[in-house]
Amino acid sequence: MRTAIYARYSSDLQSVASIEDQIEVCRRYVEQRGWTITGTYEDRAISGASIERPGFQAMMADIRHRKFDVVLAESLDRIGRRVADVTAIHDDLSFNGIALHTVATGEVTALLAGILGSVGQQYLLDLKEKTKRGLLGRILDGKSGGGLAFGYRIRRGCIGEREIIDVEATVVRRIFETYANGLSPRKIAMTLNEENIPGPGGRKWSNTTIRGQADRGTGILNNDLYIGLLVWNRCSYIKDPRTGKRLARPNPSEQWERVEVPELRIIDDRLWSRVKDRQRIVRIEMSRDASGNALNRTHRRKYLFSGLLRCGVCGAGYTMIAKDRYGCASHRSKGTCTNALSIKRQVIENRVLSGLKGRLMAPELIAIFIKEFTAEINRHAFEAEHDRRTRERELTAVTRKIDAILKAVEDGMYTPSMKERLLAHEECKSELQAALETPLPPPLRIHPNIHKIYARKVADLVNVLNDDSIKAEANEVIRGLVDKVVLTPTPDGSGLDAQLHGDLAEILAFCDTDSLKQKRPGSKEPGSQLSVVAGARNCLNLLLRAPCL
Repeated sequence: MRTAIYARYSSDLQSVASIEDQIEVCRRYVEQRGWTITGTYEDRAISGASIERPGFQAMMADIRHRKFDVVLAESLDRIGRRVADVTAIHDDLSFNGIALHTVATGEVTALLAGILGSVGQQYLLDLKEKTKRGLLGRILDGKSGGGLAFGYRIRRGCIGEREIIDVEATVVRRIFETYANGLSPRKIAMTLNEENIPGPGGRKWSNTTIRGQADRGTGILNNDLYIGLLVWNRCSYIKDPRTGKRLARPNPSEQWERVEVPELRIIDDRLWSRVKDRQRIVRIEMSRDASGNALNRTHRRKYLFSGLLRCGVCGAGYTMIAKDRYGCASHRSKGTCTNALSIKRQVIENRVLSGLKGRLMAPELIAIFIKEFTAEINRHAFEAEHDRRTRERELTAVTRKIDAILKAVEDGMYTPSMKERLLAHEECKSELQAALETPLPPPLRIHPNIHKIYARKVADLVNVLNDDSIKAEANEVIRGLVDKVVLTPTPDGSGLDAQLHGDLAEILAFCDTDSLKQKRPGSKEPGSQLSVVAGARNCLNLLLRAPCL
């Protein structure tokens, strides 16, 4: 039996030797049974609450290639700590003919997987409550419950006790004063970065670091600790079962824990009140349009490539810096990036979609489409006819068997087992007759003008994607095909090179026929064509001219 060993531990606080210890006990289990070890997979300091683990995913990929016959772990909670994950893993292994064993229980059956998976998940829930209870005790003592705000450090020799860092406290007061006097968080961040003043964790300052989110108490301007008030349990954290990512959800204010810690005060009440007053005014201004009407802030418009554009100079996102215009977020909010070029939303959207439209309009592709469509129709028709003939042969055979059993009964050769076989054959006969009585679907036929219909649909691609009735759904489809679009200034600084990554790039590369290589589709602007990056399977370059701002 070829055996794969899987080992895992959850936290950096655990011993690194835990992996080696788990592998050793598994090795002895293998030796006792005369099996052979074909590979080991491990994940260090990764929770079993998520299946997004590199070592685990590598093992599951090798399952499809049947590289082993048994998966072995020290215990089932090493494999996973959620009942849904454990049972799904067991089903996947069973489907591929691979057994699951643990040193603690031996072979893991479906029933055992469900029981132990439930135990593992309940353990996590209990651990969460116990951890929260322990943190509550620390908070009530005025100690840190995790994390360390800018301006503080842990007092030497005193676990959880904080003290003020005078240099950083001066920066905090400066941020509060300048914001209260009318300076925006973006401008404050840029000024601090220009003066090389390190931010939290030694990182560069950004406007979000300063303004944060008021309802969650994040950001410099919303930290109650600066006025000597420790507020805890603002948010609950829960993992998305599909992605394993940890999400924060604000708790009602009555669930918050508040403890006075006057020794940690940095900001006086007067300055704090000035900042809160200005935040309220800014929120009201931002929630109204130019006519003074309230905007629907809960339904922000989502553009085709929102969140997918990246700066090729610093790697930051390209975000909206003005109406329908994208620019580098780091250049705008931090001043740490030299890329000052911006681009209109419509330009980048039309360039990608026009390139897609142009390539799909190639006559060679229309011919391929019709050929493959015809072949698929013929294949379905052949399979349907083949299945029908097979059922007819099976019906003839089962009818012959039923007649033989009836003749044997008539001749006095009856046994109890004959009744069971007769009933089974009768049931099979009924199923075959029902299948044969079901009429075949009418044959599919290609419209004589299919090439014209195809060309018309593709030509209208941009307009179709902007149809309000399907725009949201169509945008999600296109966004699902794009990993990112990297925008980099051209060498002469007159425009932007846009590099497309993802499945859409593969589609366009596939459509890059010889005739298309001679004449690139795209806009009529010089230097705006769509071209494939040499040697890249899933990456395309688009040259986009964009004015500097």
